[in-house]
Amino acid sequence: MGLRLGLVFGIVMYVIICSSGVHGQLSTSFYDQSCPNLQSIVRSGMAQAVNRESRMGASILRLFFHDCFVNGCDGSILLDDTATFTGEQNAGPNRNSARGFEVIDAIKAKVEAACQATVSCADILALAARDGVVLLGGPTWQVALGRRDAKTASQSDANSQIPPPSSNLSDLIRSFASKGLTAGDLTALSGAHTIGQAQCRSFRAHIYNDTNINPSFSAFRQRSCPLSGGDSNLAPLDLQTPNRFGNNYYQNLVSSRGLLHSDQELFNGGSQDGLVRRYSRNGGDFASDFAAAMVKMAGIGPLTGNSGEIRLNCGKVN
Repeated sequence: MGLRLGLVFGIVMYVIICSSGVHGQLSTSFYDQSCPNLQSIVRSGMAQAVNRESRMGASILRLFFHDCFVNGCDGSILLDDTATFTGEQNAGPNRNSARGFEVIDAIKAKVEAACQATVSCADILALAARDGVVLLGGPTWQVALGRRDAKTASQSDANSQIPPPSSNLSDLIRSFASKGLTAGDLTALSGAHTIGQAQCRSFRAHIYNDTNINPSFSAFRQRSCPLSGGDSNLAPLDLQTPNRFGNNYYQNLVSSRGLLHSDQELFNGGSQDGLVRRYSRNGGDFASDFAAAMVKMAGIGPLTGNSGEIRLNCGKVN
């Protein structure tokens, strides 16, 4: 365990140093003076949330993915719709599925009480995503901070920039490349599906129409996901350990038991088969690569300096 964690820290620090141009003004010590208790406040809030519902760790991680993939990690997904503003929460990839907003709001309230108008919602979400992974047994990494919050959001960009579960491998590679992420990053980050649940509507076509799926697995999943109706019925993305971070996700792909079409595309006779097989055999390699890829993803398009603002309420602009 000590060796594995040491490897994780070493790789992550290398990525932080090499990504300094991407991260711009972000720094792991950004709030050391202005809000020294920030990380303990976020960690405590996430521990309470995950203790109440283990799935929340996965939900917050998904929020962070969907935030970063739409015009950068700027907290835009947290903005609520109003009579005069339409944000990202009701875009196709988020409507009736993005969750955990109340957890970020609760943490933000505690952070504001300790350090008023100092810490962005975007940074809180970045820290909360990391802590959710750790609380479910996954690796840790250092989160560079100093993001500022967007003053707007785009439903159309959310619809076009977040890859849907129907994506094939070339679509996924192209989508991740547009964010500065490699095919290897794609495969490592997809391991986030070792935790959490998916709705029937997102995997129905895969279990009924695709041929690259284990027949007994598809029949099992069809019991709770009928051809019509039951769109919101849930199934674990990782059948074995949906609330424990590990490499079973990749073992499932090797045995053609990926829940989403996009999952199984990673192991379907294409360029990522070898990496999937390696992760399926070596959880330490997966943990190290996932942590390093999260550091890279967290550096997508942050607002820094005088851009954006520090929202006092994560759901609305100041």
